[in-house]
Amino acid sequence: MNNPKTIAIADYDYPLPEERIAKFPIEQRDRSKLLVCCGDEISETQFFHLPDLLPANSLLLFNDTKVIHARLFFQKTTGSTIEIFCLEPFGMPVAQSFEQRESCTWTCFIGNNRKWKGDPLTRTLHLGGRSVILTAARGEAVGNAWRVEFAWDGGASFAEIIDQAGVIPLPPYLNREAVQSDNERYQTVYALHQGSVAAPTAGLHFTPEVFENLRSRGIATDFITLHVGAGTFKPVSTPTIGGHEMHVERIEISRSNIECLLSLLDHTIIPVGTTTVRTIESVYWFGVKLSQNPALESMHVLQWDPYELDTAALPAAEAFRLVLEWMDRRGTDHLFGDTQLLIAPGYRYRVIDGLVTNFHQPKSTLLLLVSALIGEQWRACYRYALDHGFRFLSYGDSCLFLRPRSRG
Repeated sequence: MNNPKTIAIADYDYPLPEERIAKFPIEQRDRSKLLVCCGDEISETQFFHLPDLLPANSLLLFNDTKVIHARLFFQKTTGSTIEIFCLEPFGMPVAQSFEQRESCTWTCFIGNNRKWKGDPLTRTLHLGGRSVILTAARGEAVGNAWRVEFAWDGGASFAEIIDQAGVIPLPPYLNREAVQSDNERYQTVYALHQGSVAAPTAGLHFTPEVFENLRSRGIATDFITLHVGAGTFKPVSTPTIGGHEMHVERIEISRSNIECLLSLLDHTIIPVGTTTVRTIESVYWFGVKLSQNPALESMHVLQWDPYELDTAALPAAEAFRLVLEWMDRRGTDHLFGDTQLLIAPGYRYRVIDGLVTNFHQPKSTLLLLVSALIGEQWRACYRYALDHGFRFLSYGDSCLFLRPRSRG
């Protein structure tokens, strides 16, 4: 596999006028435009036609993460406002942190940090007709973030606390504050597991009616979880990819997910969204690492693993079997891990045959991921979208990319 470290990010730029960025979603999710690319052919339709465009034996994979109300605002007695942006829990899994009923610690960005002199911050919430005091105490610095310990009374879960106290985070490129409708529209209709600070936006177009049409056509579906971190918006600021540090995201995938993939590897496997791509391809690479060291204690996939590991062309079926055997030895039905996987031109996909995704920012790692799938055809697709009135980024329109099968 070719190593992409020398790729110049300037080669993955394109002109994106501000007015082409969708600041709000359209009224009906599944009435967004859909660009369809199969080989050299590019066409367009509306998203609700997606089930009719998929091969009959397809498996669609979704990321069922749920965006949390990650932005918490505290007012100091001096009048200063401190924003605490919750990134990820410290010392325990995401789900366990949300179940806490007295305190928990998170890694957070802090806005207006200079005005926070050190004393704990407090604010009063109203939950179920009672007042709850929420306290935030700043701990040690972690890079450009901080550990913050939250404590509260009244016995509510942290999931209830943050849902009441926080504001849903929108992508910075929208350049606006969240409004009430974003609480619904910046979530997929199948969002289940809280933990993301950004939505898996390719899924925003799906509706119950689209799912019903998928079922009627015999299209299989399954749901995995990758909690999207703020790093998904991190720009590539180095001239070449080799200098870029990929962000880390947390994965949760069940035994039944892996068994489903294993049983349907002869089907056309199409992830919905780049986070789903990174999840299932990362599980493959964990299997590769297990083939070389079965005694691994946990799942950590590093950004350059695919380009530096000697895979000996390990088939996807064998990689998934090794992961299942590893889970058996530990008596668990859920695989928790993290991935820093960077997918760029030179990467050979091991599991997927296509992708449903939105249009991505210029010079982004997400655009690199798309190029790894369809090659230089991404340029023609994006040029077509710009010429035909497509809306871009999180609240924008979507694409269906299909490619010939070449799975190892």
